[in-house]
Amino acid sequence: MLTRALAQELGKHGVRANAIAPGMIRTEFAKASWSNPAFLKQYEASLPLGRIGEPADLVGAALFLASDASAYVTGHTIFVEGGALT
Repeated sequence: MLTRALAQELGKHGVRANAIAPGMIRTEFAKASWSNPAFLKQYEASLPLGRIGEPADLVGAALFLASDASAYVTGHTIFVEGGALT
């Protein structure tokens, strides 16, 4: 909701507000989860793409939002989570 509220407030100033919502990404922040082999196997089995994300998986969404390709996009959240929410 913060992204949507910011888009409403800042759009009149030419500012776009969007967000990236990552799923489990192989970073230090999530290491306690992905370094547990039993948990990782079960979690990956639940994902449509069958694997946790790598930091590079976020790059495309970030580049899209930072580029002119998203010039008419505001108030949205891009979920980069391997289908965890499907």
